[in-house]
Amino acid sequence: MSVIQQLVTIALAAVTNFITCWLPFQLFTHSKDDRQEPAPFIKGLGAFLPPAIMTMLVVYCYRNLNFVHLNQSLPELLAELVTVGVHLWQRKMFLSLTLGTLCYILLVNFVF
Repeated sequence: MSVIQQLVTIALAAVTNFITCWLPFQLFTHSKDDRQEPAPFIKGLGAFLPPAIMTMLVVYCYRNLNFVHLNQSLPELLAELVTVGVHLWQRKMFLSLTLGTLCYILLVNFVF
């Protein structure tokens, strides 16, 4: 590539990056009292998507559990109990997910 081609490529990448960052704010915001706010549709998505994504992750994680041979599924179920218990106790998502993951890793590597 020549220097001109490299500069054109960099410029196109920069413009494309700018447009993909700028355009959603222009399309999905509206002015209210001289300040920009997300559209009601986007606020609705913000309220709906986090629980939906967490539900999909739980279903994905437990899709291969074998309830016939419970000893194969015991690490997952015990780690789930730790995660839920810590979350109900402390109400801190990062802490509960970290301790649940640590519990699962320890159970899989050292117990089962």
